[in-house]
Amino acid sequence: MGSVTATVAPPTDPNVTRWFRTFGAIAASGFRRHATYRQAAVAGVVTNTVFGFLRCYIFLAVAGAAGTVAGYDRAQLGTFVWAGQGLLAVIAIWGWTELADRIRTGEVAADLLRPVHPVTSYLATDLGRAGFAALARLLPPVVIGPFFFEVYLPRHWATLPLFGLSVLLAVVVCFGCRYLVNASAYWLQDVRGPMILWTLGSGVLAGLYFPLGFLPGWLEATLRYATPFPSVLQVPLDVLVEREPMPTEVGLVGLQVGWAVLLLALCRLVQRRAEHRLVVQGG
Repeated sequence: MGSVTATVAPPTDPNVTRWFRTFGAIAASGFRRHATYRQAAVAGVVTNTVFGFLRCYIFLAVAGAAGTVAGYDRAQLGTFVWAGQGLLAVIAIWGWTELADRIRTGEVAADLLRPVHPVTSYLATDLGRAGFAALARLLPPVVIGPFFFEVYLPRHWATLPLFGLSVLLAVVVCFGCRYLVNASAYWLQDVRGPMILWTLGSGVLAGLYFPLGFLPGWLEATLRYATPFPSVLQVPLDVLVEREPMPTEVGLVGLQVGWAVLLLALCRLVQRRAEHRLVVQGG
């Protein structure tokens, strides 16, 4: 009797296609997950709108009779405030402790057994969350603001697509920073200290409380080019209000690309070291 050899047909889809399908499926699940919290979204819109009025009046008062401050006119300040209020939920600078909580409880072991790398999985989920926030939390303040304040509308056709790319990169950069803060739980167990430092530092250095242009020129340049914080919020808003010439804005978005790649690589490195630590500890 002759022998029979069993063979497995090669996969019909390339690995890259399967990777994108998996990434897209995880992102879609993140979108659906956050879309269930409709009451929280409405409450967030109301809160951001109220603070939008307060911030706008304060910045307009700073501009004073001159009508300009730090390279922004009154209309640009209006756009900066209202677009910034909408971007808060999209970028989600604060509030994410899911990874740290799973490390503390030991549930992270299930993440390590999955075929998708934890950094990739959490990034896809975060992009899905950002997609829902762009619809539910970004649009309302941007629509409400112009009814009460003068706002600046982009004058170059390339500004809006460049702004969209900048926001996407800002989400990735912010995710990388938050992931590193959460990953410190592999060594510290309690991340309240690093989380407080991140909360305080990111709000000031990312341009949330005030545009970084209010700072001395040398300090603004140092923060913009030597730290990832301005890439989280300041850069997308500066692109939208066209504060700098188009070549400079393209360069700033390119800087965001560099920070995004660097931070994601650092997240993977830290994750690999953390997994080695868990194995050594018998986890």
